[in-house]
Amino acid sequence: MGLNKRPITADDLKRISVVGDPQISPDGERYAYVQTHIDENEEYRSHLYIHTLGDDIPVQWTFGKVKDQSPRWSPDGSEMVFSSNRSGTSQLWIMSTSGGEARQLTTLKNGAHSPVWSPNGRYILFSTLMDPDGVPEEETKEDGSKKQKPKPLVVERLKYKSDMRGFHDEKRNHLALYDLKAQKVIQLTSGQFDHTPGSWSPDSKHVVFTANRETDEDRTLYQDLFTIDIESREVTKLTDTTGAFSLPNWSPDGQKIACFGHQYEFKGATLNQVWIIDVDTKEKTCMTLKWDVQIGDAMIGDIRSNSPNPGPVWSLEQEYIYFTASDHGNTGLYQMDMEGEITTIHEEENHVFGFTYHRNTDRFIAGISDPSNPGDFFKIRRNERGKIRLTDVNEKFLREVHLSIPEPVTTKAEDGWEIHGWIMKPADFEDGKKYPLVLEIHGGPHAMYGNTFFHELQLLAAQGYVVLYTNPRGSHGYGQTFVNACRGDYGGRDYTDLMSAVDHVLENFDCIDQERLGVTGGSYGGFMTNWIVSHTDRFKAAVTQRSISNWLSFYGVSDIGYFFTEWEIGYHLFDDPEKLWHHSPLRYVKNVNTPLLILHGEQDYRCPIEQGEQLFIALKHLEKEVKFVRFPEANHELSRSGPPTLRLERLNHICKWFKQYI
Repeated sequence: MGLNKRPITADDLKRISVVGDPQISPDGERYAYVQTHIDENEEYRSHLYIHTLGDDIPVQWTFGKVKDQSPRWSPDGSEMVFSSNRSGTSQLWIMSTSGGEARQLTTLKNGAHSPVWSPNGRYILFSTLMDPDGVPEEETKEDGSKKQKPKPLVVERLKYKSDMRGFHDEKRNHLALYDLKAQKVIQLTSGQFDHTPGSWSPDSKHVVFTANRETDEDRTLYQDLFTIDIESREVTKLTDTTGAFSLPNWSPDGQKIACFGHQYEFKGATLNQVWIIDVDTKEKTCMTLKWDVQIGDAMIGDIRSNSPNPGPVWSLEQEYIYFTASDHGNTGLYQMDMEGEITTIHEEENHVFGFTYHRNTDRFIAGISDPSNPGDFFKIRRNERGKIRLTDVNEKFLREVHLSIPEPVTTKAEDGWEIHGWIMKPADFEDGKKYPLVLEIHGGPHAMYGNTFFHELQLLAAQGYVVLYTNPRGSHGYGQTFVNACRGDYGGRDYTDLMSAVDHVLENFDCIDQERLGVTGGSYGGFMTNWIVSHTDRFKAAVTQRSISNWLSFYGVSDIGYFFTEWEIGYHLFDDPEKLWHHSPLRYVKNVNTPLLILHGEQDYRCPIEQGEQLFIALKHLEKEVKFVRFPEANHELSRSGPPTLRLERLNHICKWFKQYI
């Protein structure tokens, strides 16, 4: 262990500052960003910071027990709009960039989110929940002395709940404008559809947005691009309801729109591509078909959740488009010319979790993390090698703790495919000593472990474990064939990929005690943990998190079950229930001999808690060694953005279970 450094702890989660959403100023001389931390009351706090390029230290601009997010500069750089919950609900606020107090713009009953400033500076586009054909409602102060009587939830939609939002009512996400001149809110969209804001046309006359406006939207799951004329409210559909398109950005001349998207060729395992759409002719061109790489950020981590992605960004003369992509455990920054030729701007063994680009200076500010750093900002110039560090937000924390630096490992699967992963040695590693091993399995399954900071992995290494984490088939980062390969075969080659990786490290690392093996994972990783302990006894302890145990019931209880089951297993419940049961770990529960800890959030609608309940009751009934920990007020995002107290409880339960059994 490093001189005077200590092992990382679960409580260190409260000492890590997480930065994101960089936004460069119109003059290119400074940038704004969001910094989030857990305060002394174990509550999340987010504040805005401004960093003038050339200055050593960023300046904190907002303070207090608040969550300030989404900073966006006015076109002339004199003001900044952002969303904040400082008045109770998330509303739009504005402040002068020369200093002073923030002023509240919106007072909407259902809040205001995702501001986008118009190029002419008059309007701010944003999203808000409202009744299908209603108008944005102003906030009203309710009498707290009157207890609200419970009302039944009337359900008529197929998609009536979602993990982050909970149970749906009739309200939908709509687009609205705040008119800074008239100082009023203007509703843009209406109808029984959800809308996501995109970007403004350069002349400030149109907005591009994404939505599914089909009458059978819950069944089709498409996301189309639309434009809307802000004066006439005329909506024009740009795409033809064949895929899922997102993050649209208008070209500087206003004639084209670049976006991410795919056409569901491999259902949910389809690689994202960069598309260009002609606004007048609606002709769309896929620009990255010859590049077998996932466009966007597929990296899995546990300190940041849903980092804003700018999508494909145009250069000044429109000769290039810039974007992030995920490949072999790294997320990098790339450029593409109008012939579809792709070159690297930044690709190292790290994770570009966000970026902002200034067209006139050809300068990028990129947020980058690696296994030894939770994330900082760096300046990158397109035609210059390397990067220049701008921030060091966790300098004190990193100076105190010892971190394990992962070593890449590559193993051959049973059928000869290469499986890529990493191994972390314990913080107190000594040559000649034997250590227990924990296999970590990521969720998705269409996601990617890689070179980013991962607190949980560091914690297990600090606890004295060798940590193995890999990207079995089904993972992003290794091409379309690889990411599609687990569909219809859950518990097949993906399972043997993991076992081959374990065999490989046992054969090649003498420091591992092969009699003391543990396994854990969440979501798909929880499914695979359940599958492993019901198909082998080689692991002495297991922790399954927010897992799937029974595909038959998952079909009807998950917010995505009615389509995800067919996408991933191959059939709906009523088409082939035996196929679903064949891939259900619950079917093999009598084979489980490994002590199993089940962790599940009570408000998880993605993999509902009944999945954990069924597994626990079956194992308990069979008198197996099992414990069930239920987390109130926690959804599927518990490990990444759940209540801080519960995140710490979760980590402590994992550590105690492995300590007890291995």
